[in-house]
Amino acid sequence: MNTQTKETLSNMTAEKALYLLKAGNQRFVENRQSDRNLLNQVEETSTGQYPFAVVLGCIDSRVPPEVVFDLGIGDVFSIRIAGNFVNEDILGSMEFATKVVGSKQILVLGHTSCGAVQGAVNDVELGHLTGLVNKIKPAVETAKSAFGLDVTVDTIAAENVKLAIAQILERSPILKELYDANEIGITGAMYDVASGKVTFME
Repeated sequence: MNTQTKETLSNMTAEKALYLLKAGNQRFVENRQSDRNLLNQVEETSTGQYPFAVVLGCIDSRVPPEVVFDLGIGDVFSIRIAGNFVNEDILGSMEFATKVVGSKQILVLGHTSCGAVQGAVNDVELGHLTGLVNKIKPAVETAKSAFGLDVTVDTIAAENVKLAIAQILERSPILKELYDANEIGITGAMYDVASGKVTFME
C-alpha cells in the first residue's frame, strides 16, 4: 500500500477504509507483509498527513495497530489506552481525525487476555490504575448480566468494545452526525493474541 495522500483520502470511503484494515490483518496473519520504504514514507508525510482511519486500541505491547494491520507511516491515527475505553480527550482526538483531517473509519480494537479487563474483574486498586479499571467495570456488569457470573475475560473485553462504540455515539454529537450521514464508519473488533487474527464485529 502506498503512502496516503490528499488524493487517496478524498477518494476514500468508510467501506474501503475497513477493507484496507481487514486486508492488512490478513496479510499479517499470512506473514506476507507489504514491502514498504518507511524512511521514504517519513519524507512523503513530512508536509502533511492523510490517515484513512482511527484505531482506538489497548496499550498492550502485543497489539500494535500499525503492525497487526500491516500499515505504514501516515496510514492511521493510533490512539492507545489500557482497556481501549473512551474519555473526553479520546473523543476530541477522534473528532480532530475525522472532522478536521477526514479519516473515514473509527475502529475500536479490543483483544484477548486483556490485563486491564482482568483488573476490572479483580477490582484492582493501585494509584491511578484504580480509576482506570473502574471505567471498564460497566462492561463487566453488562457481560455478567448477559452471560452469567462465569463469563470470560475475553467476552467482557468484547462487551467493552461495544460499550465504547455506544459511548462514542452518545457523547460526541460531531461523530454521531458524521456517522449518521455515512461519512464515517464506526466498527468494533477483537484481536487474538494467540493467532494474530482480528475478528470484526459487523
